[in-house]
Amino acid sequence: MAADEKSQAKTEQAKGKVKETAGRAVGNEHLTAEGRADQVKGDTRQAKEKMKDIAKD
Repeated sequence: MAADEKSQAKTEQAKGKVKETAGRAVGNEHLTAEGRADQVKGDTRQAKEKMKDIAKD
């Protein structure tokens, strides 16, 4: 996995977790959903890069 792609995936996952937690804390469903979406984007990016690595080997 490329280092920059890996760091972007981790950043999106972390940002999403923070948004989701903050949304739950204040009762904001929109922010909670936005956080979950960011986490999914990070997970998807990470899976895509892993598949690239597997295909390359």
